[in-house]
Amino acid sequence: MRDGTLKQLRLAARDAELSAFMFTIKAAAQRFAVGMALCFCAASVAFAVPREPQGATQARTPTLPPSAPNPVSVDVREQLFATLCALDAAGFRLNPDATEANPAREQLRQQMLAQHGPAADAVRKFYREHEMADPTDTLSRFVSFGLGAGPPPKFAFEVRRDELPPDALSLEGFNDILARFYREANLGELWKQHAQDYERGMLTLRAPVANVVLIETSYLREIVKLGSLRSFTVYAEPLVGGKTFFRNFGDHYALVINPNLNIPLDDIRHAFLHFLLDPLAIRYREEARADEPLLNFAARAPRLDIGYHNDYSSFFSECLVRAVELRLRHLAPGQLNAAIDDAERDGFVLVRPLYAGLGGFEKSEPAMTYYLPDLIKSIKVADEERRLQTVKFASTAPPASAPVASPQSPPEKVAPADPDLAADLAAGEREMAAHDPTAASASFQHALASHPHEPRALYGLAVASAQQGDVARARLLFQQVVGAAAADPAGTAEQRPDPLILSWSHIYLGKLYDYDGSRERAIAEYKAALAVPGAPEAARTAAQQGVDVGYQPAQRDRKPGGGL
Repeated sequence: MRDGTLKQLRLAARDAELSAFMFTIKAAAQRFAVGMALCFCAASVAFAVPREPQGATQARTPTLPPSAPNPVSVDVREQLFATLCALDAAGFRLNPDATEANPAREQLRQQMLAQHGPAADAVRKFYREHEMADPTDTLSRFVSFGLGAGPPPKFAFEVRRDELPPDALSLEGFNDILARFYREANLGELWKQHAQDYERGMLTLRAPVANVVLIETSYLREIVKLGSLRSFTVYAEPLVGGKTFFRNFGDHYALVINPNLNIPLDDIRHAFLHFLLDPLAIRYREEARADEPLLNFAARAPRLDIGYHNDYSSFFSECLVRAVELRLRHLAPGQLNAAIDDAERDGFVLVRPLYAGLGGFEKSEPAMTYYLPDLIKSIKVADEERRLQTVKFASTAPPASAPVASPQSPPEKVAPADPDLAADLAAGEREMAAHDPTAASASFQHALASHPHEPRALYGLAVASAQQGDVARARLLFQQVVGAAAADPAGTAEQRPDPLILSWSHIYLGKLYDYDGSRERAIAEYKAALAVPGAPEAARTAAQQGVDVGYQPAQRDRKPGGGL
């Protein structure tokens, strides 16, 4: 390392008040100092006693004073327990045909089903009004609510509205219902009865979480500072069954796990890497813009969540997380190549160059906080663009049994049986990703010539028409998409649009109505999008924003003819 670079790093570390990262000339001394700090951080996770479940009989002496809370912890959450008890009372079951292997779990479910009274009736009515077609989506909503709700007896949201996930906002009004059910079913006393079970769950999770923290902070040479305003919490919650849920509320990251099953270490690693790397992707977003043209290629991948298409920082962070995961797994060459190929087929085209660039990071001294700009510069955009010209993206969604570990799971997109139709749709979507609405229109029209009611073709042509400024045609096509769903609410017809297409069609109609000044009609469309079962998180976010503030395009976004 040259002397000038070393001086810059020292100044940066001093300015950030991160004295633990003051780099010395001798790499061995630096690694020893960082390693000792990281071991302390991991030990605080492994041995600090988490918050006791409310009502536990034995008092605990906190390991850390209130002025220096541990930003990484394993904990339990009574409001999540109460929310899922209410779901049980409403008759929810993740797998209706399954026999509960845990007698205590089944006993609790039957106890909730036996509840009677005005509050229990209100819970069941609310559940019927908000139940989704996919039980996992229903559970996901209520988990988000339980993470965002404050403590009993009121359960008022304890985070700002703009930090709540859209699926939690879709359950607005459940706070008061849950508060009444909490009193009626005496859930506070029930929580005390299960305190020891939850304590055992925390003890089960504490060591695996500490190990993940040690390995990942050591690799990235990062220190999680005590007293930080950011937090990462793993919640032990047996009532979620075999599902894992990952959420972030602003700077607060939460992972919900059933500690009584196999510990999902991959999900813990992935979530904690996001906790470490998301802020860096935002901090260096201007530097990363040099690589943003590669997102045009990624957007052609059918599996890539549409939410990434206009959010390069999130896309970059996800690719970086996946690349670091692969470096830490130490796979054999054949397995490594297959894993990178799979990530690329899903649209995460930066994983390959980032994985290669991390080799330079491993040979360097700075923490990732300081090295990331160099890692970004290591990506040769022109070379990657030439290589991506020949990449074939996967055309179908991953298996339905994939773990629910991220708020941005890719929407399902089933390939049509007709190969000519599939080719037309794929061509149109590639042309839209390449910002060529004229060519895309031609492809979608060709598809509609033989399949006049194909939802993907109608939707694609509608978006292309809007981008070309033909608002009247776009509105008519979006109305055809939502009309098909309204005509077949049970979803039995083959031509019913999937949740992604249906929700975004409502959102586009809302934008068109907002543009015309028809605010009430716009809000109705945004709310219709929020009500679509299985709608992706990106669509829910856009729909909630439409409800809250409406669509107000900047002057530079207004196209001739009123296009969006």
